[in-house]
Amino acid sequence: MSPFRQTLGFSPAKHPLGRFALLAIPVAVALVACGAKDGAPAGAPGAGGPPPATVGVVTIAPQAVALQSELPGRVSPVRVAQVRARVNGVVLQRLFKEGSEVKAGQVLYQIDAAPYKATFESAQASLAKAQANLAQASAQVDRYKPLVEANAVSKQEYTTLTTAQKQAEADVATAKAAVASSRINLEYASVTAPISGRIGQSLVTEGALVSAAEATQLAVIQQTGTMYVNFTQSTTDVLRLRKAIAAKQMRTSGDGTVAVRVVLEDGTELPRPGKLLFSDLTVDPSSGQITLRAEVPNTDGLLLPGQYVRVRLSQAELPAGVLLPQQAVTRTNQGDTVLVIGPDNKPVPRPIKVGNSQNNQWVVLDGLKPGEKVIVDGFQKMMVPGAPVNPVPWTGGGAATPAAPAAPASAPAAPAATASASK
Repeated sequence: MSPFRQTLGFSPAKHPLGRFALLAIPVAVALVACGAKDGAPAGAPGAGGPPPATVGVVTIAPQAVALQSELPGRVSPVRVAQVRARVNGVVLQRLFKEGSEVKAGQVLYQIDAAPYKATFESAQASLAKAQANLAQASAQVDRYKPLVEANAVSKQEYTTLTTAQKQAEADVATAKAAVASSRINLEYASVTAPISGRIGQSLVTEGALVSAAEATQLAVIQQTGTMYVNFTQSTTDVLRLRKAIAAKQMRTSGDGTVAVRVVLEDGTELPRPGKLLFSDLTVDPSSGQITLRAEVPNTDGLLLPGQYVRVRLSQAELPAGVLLPQQAVTRTNQGDTVLVIGPDNKPVPRPIKVGNSQNNQWVVLDGLKPGEKVIVDGFQKMMVPGAPVNPVPWTGGGAATPAAPAAPASAPAAPAATASASK
């Protein structure tokens, strides 16, 4: 024993802690020797470690996938009519309810018609006078006609009478035109709806002076039973789709029509689909966009003029496309990857090529084969990269959680050894 230990009076054999340490060393050595003899690392399944992580997978099965493009758009009515004053005068009465439905020809405003009524009556009187003069001139011509044939009167006098008759006929025509003009102005005093539709706020009130020269706007009528949705699409996307269809990589819908779905600002989709009306072949040089228009039924009135919406446009169809939940794809600047179940149930990263998204799913264009299993859920349970996993079908609610593993049966009884050593 060293002089230092003799000086302090320390003896491992006599001290209790020293005896425990001496007995614990052989036990630890024995445990290490057993672990080395088994040849299994700590935490492995064969050595009493945790079981493989359970992950949810989907099996790749190609199907017909309609390619959709979601584009921003603006709503506009099919027909819009501005109600304007066509005669001068004071508005005496408004005959409609703001925001209501009106019919074509329905009277909306009544302008003071007294001056136009007087003008109309004066024109009618002038017409009657002109017609009387014409009747007198025609009677004189009829009387002089046999006389001039018998040379009883001069031809010059007969010519004067026929000329007066023609002037009377012209006066009658002028008077008839004046009557028609005054009648039109009188009718314009009663402002009617040019089209059927929903009328908005009145822009004038009773007592307001309106002018035909300035074409004073009184109200606006819009037809909202069917609405237009105007939107644009990039030239690149249109050309890519056309090339794919020409190469028979995609095909259009069977009936040849292009369905359009409208998504409102709150994310809800209209129950009734619309249809694509035309594609403007002119490209906007400032934006490189092509203008498109869709006609959408609006019987429930959810679409309003000027409203911002998103349009889902099905322009083509992949005969054998693959849909994959978005949560299964890892997107980085280097590309898109997924984890595929490989040999021995080990996850293997796989680069893929994705297209558009549809209903929280990516359209996979390349990188996956039919029958392969892709991990969708349970990534957080995969603690060791490359370790085997337990794949189970994913149903959309997450992977199944296995039961808690039982405690290892070969665990060393350290307290018992300690008690034996203390004896």
